Amino acid sequence: MDDEMLYEKLMSVKGIGPWSVHMFMIFTLHRPDVLPVGDLVVRRGVEKLYGLKGLPSPSQMEEKVFEDVKALV
Repeated sequence: MDDEMLYEKLMSVKGIGPWSVHMFMIFTLHRPDVLPVGDLVVRRGVEKLYGLKGLPSPSQMEEKVFEDVKALV
C-alpha cells in the first residue's frame, strides 16, 4: 500500500489525525521519508536549521526540507 492510500485509510478512522498517521508510518512501518509537516517541534527545528525568521508553513516545509530528506534516504 502506498503512503497516500495508507494516509487516507487511517485518517478515515475517528480519532486519528495527521500527526498520528505520520508517527505510525515513521516508527511502526519504518518509513524514513515521512516528514510530519504539521508537528510544531519539527517545524521549530526546521526554522532553526534553515535560519528562518518564523515558523515555516507545512507547504514551505515540503518545499525546503522534504526534497533534502528524500535525497538522503
